[in-house]
Amino acid sequence: MTVLSVNVNKIAVLRNSRGGGEPDVLRAATTCLEAGAHGITVHPRPDARHIRADDVLALAGLTRSRGVEFNLEGNPFAPPRPGYPGFLALCEAARPAQATLVPDGDGQLTSDHGFDFARDRDRLRPLVAQLHGLGCRVSLFADAHRDDAGIEHAAATGADRIELYTGPFAEAMAAGTGQAMLARFAAVARHASSAGLGVNAGHDLSQSNLAAFLRAVPGVLEVSIGHALVSEALYDGLAPTVQSYLAILRAA
Repeated sequence: MTVLSVNVNKIAVLRNSRGGGEPDVLRAATTCLEAGAHGITVHPRPDARHIRADDVLALAGLTRSRGVEFNLEGNPFAPPRPGYPGFLALCEAARPAQATLVPDGDGQLTSDHGFDFARDRDRLRPLVAQLHGLGCRVSLFADAHRDDAGIEHAAATGADRIELYTGPFAEAMAAGTGQAMLARFAAVARHASSAGLGVNAGHDLSQSNLAAFLRAVPGVLEVSIGHALVSEALYDGLAPTVQSYLAILRAA
């Protein structure tokens, strides 16, 4: 079964908008895990606009104590600054089970593209090796909607997996034109598997499009879902929403 990692960034956005400690990121993550989620994802950014370095360490302790996956996302090329020690330094301190490398810039509202693997392969290779040395499985954020996903170059970095950036798929599904996009994603997933890469997926996946994605795209090992899940949880509750996603995964 595809596993569910819940991204709790949005909980931190709410907390930081008011200051103080509510809503509590650790409590929200605990609720997700107790509802059956298989892991927790966070993507700390250098400006600390949501998840902070102290959250990373606290969540690392929580997931380690429960024996579940902690997936830490970030741009390995973003330089450290006050309050943000850098992605590799965070990985060294937290030792996540999975490190997902994402090429987002400081000013991006959210991640919206994968790596250019032909261009970035040689820069990524030593970083992948460093993360392996920390005991992390390494996943690389990848486009599937472009003509050349660069899968062979991604495999040449030594990474374990790619994470398919599913934003364009979600947009196509909302517009009623999802079938052609699904075929493209399925082809890239097959190519990745044949190159020895596992396949994860994330970004704008929701209860309305997840089942269709999993039916069409083979071998998806993990989905990371945050924005839609937290939005849906405002209406239905956090634990029931997690359980609804798990039911979709089981059925798919």
